[in-house]
Amino acid sequence: MNSKERFSNRVADYIKYRPHYPEAIIDFLQAQYELSAGKLIADIGAGTGISSELFLEAGYPVIGVEPNKEMREASEELLQQYKTFRAVDGSAEHTGLDSGSVHAIVCGQAFHWFDIAKAKEEFKRILKKNGLVILIWNERRVASDFEKEYDLLIEKHARDYIKVGHRNIDLENIQAFFAPNSCQLETFANSQIFDFNGLEGRLVSSSYMPPRNDAGYVPMITDLKQLFDRYQSNNSITIQYDTKVYVGRL
Repeated sequence: MNSKERFSNRVADYIKYRPHYPEAIIDFLQAQYELSAGKLIADIGAGTGISSELFLEAGYPVIGVEPNKEMREASEELLQQYKTFRAVDGSAEHTGLDSGSVHAIVCGQAFHWFDIAKAKEEFKRILKKNGLVILIWNERRVASDFEKEYDLLIEKHARDYIKVGHRNIDLENIQAFFAPNSCQLETFANSQIFDFNGLEGRLVSSSYMPPRNDAGYVPMITDLKQLFDRYQSNNSITIQYDTKVYVGRL
């Protein structure tokens, strides 16, 4: 499936159940990189606007660049209260933005979809001098018994988890993207608390899992319910993340 259309049939779950990003990211960028409020941000692969909202809430104007029509329209609806947000139809390789127009580029949970070489050239074109590139991922922890079994459940039922879930994310690829410059990695704690319906929604919000109308959906949810029942406390389960933020210049 074309990555630009991959999420079209699961936008509602994506909106409701995908994790957001810690506000501490903004404090870090302001303190370490002098990325002051008011500077223009391009959110590339903006999706429904989760990463855009982090910056909008902190006083940054944001252009959300998103090729998927349903995702883009969702971001316009969800972020309509922010007058400094606009969404445009574009991709990492062809943003449609003016040359030298943005102070920073943010990619939240999106960099692994890009053609890295073409995206790098496009990013260099649209960034102002000394502009920042900020790559953000929420990475699920796989340490506790629940986390390990949940990951095994995903591997069992996913269609292309290894290919989609990890492509382009390893440190070597990221360092190669910023080369010959370097990048800084900062990690933040993040979490979500779910009842069973929430955990179900979180699972199927991932593009590599069987959607609700798929023949593989019922067996997957049967396994998920058994897992939830084994580990739930007060009818809830916590998913822990390391939010990894890579920052550098091109």
